[in-house]
Amino acid sequence: MNAMPTVVITRHLDRFFPALQGRRIEVPAGSLADVLRAVDRIAPGFTDYVLDERGAVRRHVALSINDRLVIDRNALSDRVPDDGRVHVFQALTGG
Repeated sequence: MNAMPTVVITRHLDRFFPALQGRRIEVPAGSLADVLRAVDRIAPGFTDYVLDERGAVRRHVALSINDRLVIDRNALSDRVPDDGRVHVFQALTGG
């Protein structure tokens, strides 16, 4: 069996996306954009929460791949390897 990337979401997202709650989220490898679209197919509306109307990561959301923050927050071109782990969590913002 081929390894697939896993996506981990913070618990506060469970109320918005019950289809993801308590489940191991595995999707095909590819760009970060590909991975997010695959999660959206499981839980419609997921990318609307994570991405703005231009398709860039929203300011209040942080993404990491294998514990490294995502660099390309606009085109989401960072590569997610077969054994990768993507974390989606609320960013701490404010002044």
